Amino acid sequence: MADTTKKGDFANDLLPNPETLDDTIQHVNNPVLDLPNIEKLYLTAVKGYSQEANTVYFTDGKSKVEVKVYSEDIIRIRLAPEGSFLEDFSYAISFKEDNYVSVEVIEDSEYYKVKTNTTICLIRKSDFNISFSNMEGQVLNRDHSAMHWEENVDFGGYYVYCTKEAAADEAFFGLGDKATNLNLRGKRVKNWNSDTYSYAFNQDPLYKTIPFYIGVTEGKAYGIFFDNTFKTYFDFAAEHQDQTSFWSEGGELQYYYIQGPKMMDVVKRYHKLTGTHYMPAMWGLGYHQCRWSYYPENKVREVAYEFRKREIPCDAIYLDIDYMDGYRCFTWNKRYFPDPKKMISDLNANGFKTVVMIDPGIKVDDNYWVFKQGKDNNYFCRRGDDYFMEGFVWPGRCQFPDFTNPEVRSWWGTLYKGLVDDGVAGFWNDMNEPAVFGRGTFPNDVRHQFEGHRGSHRKAHNVYGMQMVRATYDGLKKLYKNKRPFTITRAAYAGTQRYSSVWTGDNIATWEHLRIGTLQLQRLSVSGLSFCGTDIGGFTGEPDGELYTRWMQFGVFSPFMRVHSAGDTRDREPWSFGPEWEAICKKFIELRYKLLPYIYSTFWLQHKYGEPILRPIAMLEQEKAKNMIREEEFGFGNQLLVSPVLHPGQANKIVYLPEGTWYYYFDNTYYEGGQEYTIDTPLDEMPFFVRGGSIIPEYPVMQFTGERRVESLRLNLYYAEGEHTSSLYSDHGETFAYEQGVYVEKHFITTCDAKQVNVIQGEDGLYTPYYTDFNLYLVGLPFEPKQITVDGNKVSMQQDDEGKLFIKLDRDFKKINIQ
Repeated sequence: MADTTKKGDFANDLLPNPETLDDTIQHVNNPVLDLPNIEKLYLTAVKGYSQEANTVYFTDGKSKVEVKVYSEDIIRIRLAPEGSFLEDFSYAISFKEDNYVSVEVIEDSEYYKVKTNTTICLIRKSDFNISFSNMEGQVLNRDHSAMHWEENVDFGGYYVYCTKEAAADEAFFGLGDKATNLNLRGKRVKNWNSDTYSYAFNQDPLYKTIPFYIGVTEGKAYGIFFDNTFKTYFDFAAEHQDQTSFWSEGGELQYYYIQGPKMMDVVKRYHKLTGTHYMPAMWGLGYHQCRWSYYPENKVREVAYEFRKREIPCDAIYLDIDYMDGYRCFTWNKRYFPDPKKMISDLNANGFKTVVMIDPGIKVDDNYWVFKQGKDNNYFCRRGDDYFMEGFVWPGRCQFPDFTNPEVRSWWGTLYKGLVDDGVAGFWNDMNEPAVFGRGTFPNDVRHQFEGHRGSHRKAHNVYGMQMVRATYDGLKKLYKNKRPFTITRAAYAGTQRYSSVWTGDNIATWEHLRIGTLQLQRLSVSGLSFCGTDIGGFTGEPDGELYTRWMQFGVFSPFMRVHSAGDTRDREPWSFGPEWEAICKKFIELRYKLLPYIYSTFWLQHKYGEPILRPIAMLEQEKAKNMIREEEFGFGNQLLVSPVLHPGQANKIVYLPEGTWYYYFDNTYYEGGQEYTIDTPLDEMPFFVRGGSIIPEYPVMQFTGERRVESLRLNLYYAEGEHTSSLYSDHGETFAYEQGVYVEKHFITTCDAKQVNVIQGEDGLYTPYYTDFNLYLVGLPFEPKQITVDGNKVSMQQDDEGKLFIKLDRDFKKINIQ
């Protein structure tokens, strides 16, 4: 059935059961869609309130609104149209409210005000409109009309709606993997996890549902997280330029208001609610090679041999569905892989981890042990009439586990034991939107246990993939003992970052898709899913050497770096396009390995502090209106800025550098920020800058992570006047010991003026790193050093094999003075 809408005072009120993937507007004058007595029901005037600790309940005499203060900067709003709330449950939220936060309710003639030390929620008495302001009285978010609802004639519940005012200058960011411009203003989007092979720019929906957005107005930011797992919609001033709306086809109207004022503040507080990614194993940040499919065994060995022969670093090789026996999950095709344990062991001895795919569809076959266990224990999804949910995917006729049942998740986690025993190091959960051949996904009447909060597939669809990879992660965490699992998922809901990395699905080998990928990864990163990547080179279609190489350059600055392609396309290994392109790809893959200590440290800042890894220019300088539409430059962590080359034959490009000082990485050319520059883009370079004042750690190039111990770690200090802070994080690289404080986070405070440079080192944590000293290289110093002291002792500069000067430092130095 097509999407159906009717005109209202906000963006497109939907009539029951819109099913198509497009957002075509049809109005109620269509006689087929005329339904009698569909009425919008609004909250009316507030008649009173009651308070229980951090929660305040307001009523209009029938309906209730809950205002719950989670922290000084996070307030949740919930609507109960009939006055009774559903049981409080969310797969997304990992944070309990702060019981010690100060909450005060103030009443005046016009408003009730729920006040913390930083945020005020105002409920207007006359019409129940809700707004939020900071302590200076600046209203950042305001209802355009009161929350309302409509009867859903399909299942007897409600469509629920919230309409906000949209300021004339307001920009909007977030919502996960949407394949559109970073600033969502003027867009209407849908959240319904969908298998979208070869998707196009502006096609919607895609694979993930992250109903969280950031609004920026007058240089200040706030966030809205609409925690509703049903099919949800957002209109960002598309139908009405002064209104922004979000609504769903069921469930509660429940959203969190997150105070800024910086976009960074909003994202960090969203992470406080939904969690951060656990520290990945170091090898998970290396270069990964994948194809649908590498088989038989001799092909896998050949690919691995070529990487080592050509001295191109690589940490992982992937096996797609063809490694299985008839696409039966957790099995091996013994014709293609007669001795998988030995093959994996041999790969591991050469520094390659093996990652395999697991799908949710379980072949209906009584002789198949996984199906037999699931059937005997009633673990598979059933439809409304109690028949099993069956559909065709790769193995043929399949049934599907109900991952919203904790018992099923626990069982699913045990199924990985055989593959783990064989030496498989990582797992890739695909097809988990869930995708079903011919029908797209499950019918809406499929029933789900939903952690005891039973419901139909309308409610469970968008969390199905999240709960599958949660089951995978939890099971692997037990099987690997103290080692960190490596997991990837295609489908996701808010909070999935606690269990997995993600990629952007089945893209196309086009320049447009390279650009789409840069937008998607920036958007995913500010939406909580920082450990994200694209299929480098495009999954389907045929790239030429230039496109593949430019994509590889962007891949160096993708948190998850993997080449992946369909089996009916040309080879996609770094050497597949000839020696010229191979040399450039090798150079950039080596750059990835040199930057690994910086990348790993950036992941720590994400894990511990909730800082996104990729940062749009709008996040770096939100006070500048023009930055709301900049898309091609982005920050990687605190100290790097990259601007991928996105057009064939491009000899140069205009790059905007934010305020501050910057150095072009490849030749250390100095630039003053706050302006645009035309930067040359030869094929073997990509615009990549280091912020002045930074200390950037580098490893020597290795063929795989951990190939050898690094005893002297290189530090590059980029001069800039003023005080600057850099971090360097180290731990075991693959265990969870960091959760008990077994890590070291070094802090370098650099102070520079025209005559001297001072560096002070401090550290946290209990870990002793392998390296024993630093080699400190100085970039951009405006004076010739005459005297260098380290912890009060004079030292001299040394010269490396290339004739470059550096300062040898003990790992635990406290202070350096250079003048």
